Amino acid sequence: MRVLVIEDDPGVSHFLVQGLSEEGHDVDLVEDGEAGERRLRSGEYDVAVLDVLLPRRDGYEVCRRIRNAGVGVPILMLTARDAVTDRVRGLNVGADDYLIKPFAFDELLARLEALVRRGPSRPEASLISHGPIQVDTESHTVTVHGKEVRLSATEYRLLEYLVKRAGSIVSRDQLAEHVWGGDYDPFSNVADVYISYLRKKVDKDRKRPLIHTVRGLGYMLKDGAAPDT
Repeated sequence: MRVLVIEDDPGVSHFLVQGLSEEGHDVDLVEDGEAGERRLRSGEYDVAVLDVLLPRRDGYEVCRRIRNAGVGVPILMLTARDAVTDRVRGLNVGADDYLIKPFAFDELLARLEALVRRGPSRPEASLISHGPIQVDTESHTVTVHGKEVRLSATEYRLLEYLVKRAGSIVSRDQLAEHVWGGDYDPFSNVADVYISYLRKKVDKDRKRPLIHTVRGLGYMLKDGAAPDT
């Protein structure tokens, strides 16, 4: 399984990465909440180990934000806090399991394997959002600043994917797979055309755009200054 470890304590992170790697698993490590959220949004992991006390964004907030974005990767939350209220808070923001430090590696491994067998979490909320954009994944409707924006089916799929990956660069190959189902000529400009359509509907009344082109890499949905290229 492919595991993302989000932990800033060097002793704990080394213990986890070494142990999981020795069990034959593919492990990536990040050491702050913002970086962890970006990785979780990528959809590349089977399961994640998420510490609560992290720099830049705590584990509760990371979990809440990715669940609101519709990301279902199973999450095992780690913490030194053993109060019932802390465990309940972790589960309420979308964690699938909770383990208190210090813990036995065999127990952690067994819990991760159980989460992977169970499969992705199914967030109850159908609404995902970024900045002024809100997407209802059940009704396939989109609002910007509370006003409904009418999109074609392809425009909707494109925007939904960008919102789910907000803050991350999305390549044309990723769009080909997730928006056009792989039926996409890499030499075609169809992605640029549909990005242009979206901009006219989503960014038309904004001084600072939400949808950015990252030259040579792809596109990014970001509420703020354009990314450096």
